[in-house]
Amino acid sequence: MKILVFTEGTLIMHSGAKGLSREDIVKQVLEGKEPSIREYGTYIPVGNGAKKLHLWKSQGAKIVYLTSRTKPAEIGRIRSVLKKHNFPKDQLLFRVEGEEYKDVAERAMPDIIVEDNCESIGGESEMTYTHIKPELKKRIKSIAVKEFGGIDNLPDDILAL
Repeated sequence: MKILVFTEGTLIMHSGAKGLSREDIVKQVLEGKEPSIREYGTYIPVGNGAKKLHLWKSQGAKIVYLTSRTKPAEIGRIRSVLKKHNFPKDQLLFRVEGEEYKDVAERAMPDIIVEDNCESIGGESEMTYTHIKPELKKRIKSIAVKEFGGIDNLPDDILAL
């Protein structure tokens, strides 16, 4: 089973969000004044996502990450954050020029996409799964979590996803 998990907003968040409620983090992003939003190398985990992903991986899941970043230096920072916070060492996917998230997801063809609801940037219309070709959607299960809410509440058993 291949699980594609979006990084920013789903697994990790800006360091200035530490200790804030989910609602306050969304507000912080909407206002755009918090400097750490653009300091990708200082991002921190949302909850215990790394532990959950290790659990799924121990059950045979292949974890594939999808970042919003497109510049090599920023992609490297996200990769470093995942490593620093002990996320499973798996593939980090990203968009290249002219690509949308759906293009990357369709190329990866996961069994499951776990992503946040994109509350701070426009909601469902900004989500990856929304734009996947209908014939491919039939083969991919979508799991949407609240932005900055993490994946801690998802089932431990990958068969229950």
